[in-house]
Amino acid sequence: MLTAARRPLGPCPAPGNVPYSSQPMPVRPQLLIFDLDGTLIDSRHDLTTAVNHVRAHYGLPPLSMETVTAYIGNGVARLVARALEGTGINPQEAVALQAAFYRDHLADATVLYPGVAEGLPRLQRAGHVLAVATNKPVEACDLILRHFRIREHFSHVLGGGSTPHLKPDPEPILTIRRLAGLPAVDTWVIGDHYTDLEAARRAGVRSIFALWGFGQQGAEQPTRTASSFAELTRLFAAQTVRRRSRP
Repeated sequence: MLTAARRPLGPCPAPGNVPYSSQPMPVRPQLLIFDLDGTLIDSRHDLTTAVNHVRAHYGLPPLSMETVTAYIGNGVARLVARALEGTGINPQEAVALQAAFYRDHLADATVLYPGVAEGLPRLQRAGHVLAVATNKPVEACDLILRHFRIREHFSHVLGGGSTPHLKPDPEPILTIRRLAGLPAVDTWVIGDHYTDLEAARRAGVRSIFALWGFGQQGAEQPTRTASSFAELTRLFAAQTVRRRSRP
């Protein structure tokens, strides 16, 4: 079920304060910026395997998937650092080891969430602009999107290394907005982690918290929440939009 987050109703739907409505979204193009891990894909198994490959290299016991999942969301450097906290191991060496292993095993057990493969083309056909902003290294992100044959649906894809700062810094969101040429009021960040919600808030755009993911909301309050990708798709694809005419 798609619901509004705990926001007061108001007469003017502005970013960060959008009243709940069961009606379709306005008939105009929306910029939908998706997170990757925990939003489009369930990558917990492969990320856990990669982390434990690094730990085994250094003679350390494996971590549970639940533990590793709690470390995901702030980029590969933070993921590896958390997984090796207190060991004194060189973090740069460990990150390089993890990246090399993960590059060859990034889709062994990773899957698209239900509704993603069908929903993305439907959103695109409805006239919306789709993009990805992830903290995963952009090379790995691109490989995954191409593996699942969904790269073609995204006009812009930014990941770790694309901009100087990762989410929750708003820079990736602002960069995509600038490239897409759509206003803040028509921009949404869809993600399963507080980094997505904070980046949206700091960029002055709206957000949807993906309840189907494995991230943590933290103290952030999204504009809306969605329980499935199918619900998200129905919200934005209920009507076909008309593109703004260009001068």
